[in-house]
Amino acid sequence: MTALLELIMGDPQADRVVPPTGITAKLTIFVSAVMAMLAVIALALSLSTGRVADRWADELSQAATLRLPADPESASAHLLKALEILETTPGVASARALSSEEQQELLAPWFGDDLLLDTMPIPQLIEIVADDAPYDPEGLRARLAAEIPGAVLDEHDSWREPLLAAAKRVRFIGWAVILLIGASVAAMITLAAQASLSANAQVIRVLRLVGARDVYIARAFVQRYTLRSGLGAIAGVVLGLIVLQVLPDSGGFFSEIGFVGFGWVWPLIIPLLAAVVGFFATRSAAFARLKEQT
Repeated sequence: MTALLELIMGDPQADRVVPPTGITAKLTIFVSAVMAMLAVIALALSLSTGRVADRWADELSQAATLRLPADPESASAHLLKALEILETTPGVASARALSSEEQQELLAPWFGDDLLLDTMPIPQLIEIVADDAPYDPEGLRARLAAEIPGAVLDEHDSWREPLLAAAKRVRFIGWAVILLIGASVAAMITLAAQASLSANAQVIRVLRLVGARDVYIARAFVQRYTLRSGLGAIAGVVLGLIVLQVLPDSGGFFSEIGFVGFGWVWPLIIPLLAAVVGFFATRSAAFARLKEQT
């Protein structure tokens, strides 16, 4: 606890070793803030994309489509028979035949808005919603094949599986970006600490002459750069959350971007992670440069 309080309150003597102001201080705080802001946005995009994809996949897993043969003479009879089969199938919560207007909306992206369904044979579509205890798709297919030849049951697997795969890739990319951001922060802090150590080579030489150990000198650098990294990350997290709040709320995907529930833990621990990265990066750089200056 004492070491933590010293790290937070700072050591006035550290200013003699590490300058409290200057380009390295500003650079450390600025880069930490920018990287933390990018980390917040990357996390929000990754988590939101995965959340939306999972919800869509769940909805698709509960839904299916039955396509009836495009035979105008038997269309009505097939429709009535199909609805009767679905209503008596255990595990089917509801079944609804799509209207001509709904089917025309589905076909409009491929054939345009001027398509007249009455002038061409179009298969009748039936929307199926599964119950919590789902139906047996193979048994339903067998029954449909026996009573309505040519009927096709589509469980949307061709849509759901690529969606889940895409969600996994997005999550992987998001975490890869976070790791790259952390590596960039570590590299920047290492360079800044080394530059500060080189600039204060004369001060370090005098401190050694009066008996200061390398551990004390390194601690001064670690303390200041850890605080700079943490404070910059706090500012970056605040900026990142502000950016997420001002995104356009058009009711589409942008309205889904953000943190929900346990996801709020991640932006809160980003400053802590930045401080940890700053601590180890500065410690490694300080001892390595002090060893070179002996």
